[in-house]
Amino acid sequence: MKPNFSLRLRVFNLNFWGIPYWSKHRVDRLQRLGDFLNVESFDLALLEEVWSEQDFEALKQKLLPTYPAAHYFRSGVFGSGLCVFSKHPIQELTQHVYTLNGYPYMIHHGDWFSGKAVGLLVLHLSGLVFNAYVTHLHAEYSRQKDIYLAHRVAQAWELAQFIHHTSKRADVVLLCGDLNLHPKDLGCRLLKEWTGLQDAYLETQDFKGCDEGCTMVPQNCYVNQQELEPYPFGIRIDYVLYKAVSGVCISCKTLKTTTGHDPHSGTPLSDHEALMATLYVRHSPLQHSPTPTHGAAEMSPLITVLKEAWTELGLGMAQAHRWAAFASCVIGLGLLLLVLLCALVARGKTSEATLLLLSPSVGLVLGASAVYLFHVKEVKGLCRARAELQHVLRRAREAEDLGSVSQPAQQEDRAEEQ
Repeated sequence: MKPNFSLRLRVFNLNFWGIPYWSKHRVDRLQRLGDFLNVESFDLALLEEVWSEQDFEALKQKLLPTYPAAHYFRSGVFGSGLCVFSKHPIQELTQHVYTLNGYPYMIHHGDWFSGKAVGLLVLHLSGLVFNAYVTHLHAEYSRQKDIYLAHRVAQAWELAQFIHHTSKRADVVLLCGDLNLHPKDLGCRLLKEWTGLQDAYLETQDFKGCDEGCTMVPQNCYVNQQELEPYPFGIRIDYVLYKAVSGVCISCKTLKTTTGHDPHSGTPLSDHEALMATLYVRHSPLQHSPTPTHGAAEMSPLITVLKEAWTELGLGMAQAHRWAAFASCVIGLGLLLLVLLCALVARGKTSEATLLLLSPSVGLVLGASAVYLFHVKEVKGLCRARAELQHVLRRAREAEDLGSVSQPAQQEDRAEEQ
C-alpha cells in the first residue's frame, strides 16, 4: 500500500420490502430499483427483504453489466431475504443464521420462517481486505410490549461476535442492514461497543436526506402511519456502520437517504428509505503501539451495556422457562385425558363423545410437546449468549481493574509478541 494511498467506495443499502403477493407494487419497484442501481453504479449494493429468489434472479440479470458479482443468502423456509451486488469480484462468501428468531406459532409475524441471518462477503481492493456484512434482525412489532426484545438482543450479540471472529484479517469492516433497532436501543449500543463500529450518520461530513437520518418516515406512502404516530420525523433503524484497522483510516464523506420517494419517478422504492454512503479509505501512519490502550473510564460504557444485555437475556430466559413449564402442564393434562379415554375404550364404554375427544387429545399432546421442545431450545440459546456475555463482562472488569488494557474486541497476546 502506497503512503498516499486513497480509495473511494460507494455503498447502497435498502430494505426492499419484497413480500410476494403482499407488498404493493413489488414488480414495478423492483424494475425501478434495477434502473436506479445501474444509473448510479455503486461499488456495492446490499439489500434486505428480497424474499423471492425469482426477484433476485431478475434483478441479477438486469444488473449484470454493472454488477457482475451477485449472491443470494438462502436460509429458513422463505429465505433470509439478503442479497448483494458488487462491481468487484467477491473472493469469499459465508453466512450465519441466528440461533433465536421469534416463535413458530406466531405465524402472522413470520420472522421464524424467514431464517434471519448475517451474510459476509470478502473483497480484495487495491491490496486491502474488505469484509462487508449484510443483515436483518427480528422486527419490533410493539415498542410498549416487545415480546421479541431478548431475541433481538441475542441476535445483536451473535452478530457482534460473528463480526469479531471473522474480521481478524480484514483491513476494513463494513456492516449494512435493517437492524430493527433505534440508535439508543440496547442491541445497537451492544453491537457498537463490542465491535468498535462507527455510525456513518454520526460520522459523515455531509448528510442529505430525512430529518435525523430516519429510514422510515411518514412521507412514505407504503409506511403504516399509525405505527409512526409517536415519531413525527420517523425512525432510524437501517444503518451503514464501518471501521478500519491500524494503518488504514476510513471516513464517510457523504451520506444520503431517499426522502419518501424515488428521486426519479416520485414514488418510493420501498417502505424503508435507501442509504447511500461514500466512504474514503486512505493510508494512516502506524502507531508505535499496534494495539491501542484504553483506560478504566473508556471501559465503563462496555461494562454497562454488557450488564444490561446480560440482565435482559435473563428476563428472556425466565419467560421461556415459564412457557416451557406451561407446555409441560398441558402435556400432562393431555396425557391424563388420553389415558382416561383409552381406559373407557378398553372397557367397551365407547361413545361418540369419547371418539370425538380422542383426536383432539392427541393433537393437544403433540402441539404442546412441540411448544415445550421449542422453548427448551430457546432457553439453551439464551443461556449460551448469556454465558458468552458473562465471560466478556468478567474479562472487561479485570481489564478495568488493571487500568490500562488492550481494546476489548481486538485483544492480543502481547507476551507472545514480545
